[in-house]
Amino acid sequence: MATTISFIVWVLFITDTVWTQSVRQVYEVHEPGDWTMDDFDCPRECFCPPNFPTALYCENRGLKEIPAIPSRIWYLYLENNQIETIPEKPFENATQLRWINLNKNKITNYGIEKGALSQLKKLLFLFLEDNELEEVPSPLPRSLEQLQLARNKVSRIPQGTFSNLENLTLLDLQHNKLLDNAFQRDTFKGLKNLMQLNMAKNALRNMPPRLPANTMQLFLDNNSIEGIPENYFNVIPKVAFLRLNHNKLSDAGLPSSGFDVSSILDLQLSHNQLTKFPRISAHLQHLHLDHNKIKRVNVSVICPTSTALHAEQDVFIHGPQLSYLRLDGNEIRPPIPMDLMTCFKLLQAVII
Repeated sequence: MATTISFIVWVLFITDTVWTQSVRQVYEVHEPGDWTMDDFDCPRECFCPPNFPTALYCENRGLKEIPAIPSRIWYLYLENNQIETIPEKPFENATQLRWINLNKNKITNYGIEKGALSQLKKLLFLFLEDNELEEVPSPLPRSLEQLQLARNKVSRIPQGTFSNLENLTLLDLQHNKLLDNAFQRDTFKGLKNLMQLNMAKNALRNMPPRLPANTMQLFLDNNSIEGIPENYFNVIPKVAFLRLNHNKLSDAGLPSSGFDVSSILDLQLSHNQLTKFPRISAHLQHLHLDHNKIKRVNVSVICPTSTALHAEQDVFIHGPQLSYLRLDGNEIRPPIPMDLMTCFKLLQAVII
């Protein structure tokens, strides 16, 4: 029980780390002592809450253009409008902006004026989900920590797009039109602090190359990935959460060491074409193998080797750390071999 609780706490910590690192900065108290009366102006198209003077709410108003943003504004909400362009002029006084939400508009790359975003030197969060973007916008401000581009039409990442974004911790590119040829070996160069990368629901057939070394959460669900190169995980030694559900992975497409990677704690391989258990690490805690083509549970294969356990006896006092195993939707017939419980003494849930 103690192990399970500690794992849950750790998961929550890692999942929220990308968020809390930035939120701590965003929600600093802003001292209005130097504001002039003009700073309290409110665009007539928007709402300025008296008890939250640094926020500007312009969402759901049928806007086609971005209004002039007052200099006091930190948080700008423009989602669910008809905006097609992001020009420089509305932001010329908005030097304090930390947060911009432009989700659910009609913004294209051609509609973004070159310096409109890069001039926002304090911007931390940029939401551009559900627009008409065909490539990752550039240039972006060096201060940026989260970039949300889900549900666009992104198929290109121009060279050097991320080269100056060393503060970016989260990049969401899910549900776009990325193919393998969208990536070069240096595409992600510069993302020194990236922790979460989401490229689910694209059209990838191969694993993206040369990911940032600090990547901890990698989501590649709903692509057409057929294989994983040998030693692929050597480049991302901190990856803890790996999702590859709904792909085309087969036994032959896995590296010889499988997923025997000590950093991986949560591994999701549901809805693939595996017929055997892949090799796993003794550190792994959650394993999803449902809806594959596995016919039997071969404990001698799935149970981590004693060599790995002896190397870290203090950590593995109760043996391998696996506590959750999902096997439903395969061709396995009960009962489950008792050897499975003998190997994984911490196993609390087996779904078959």
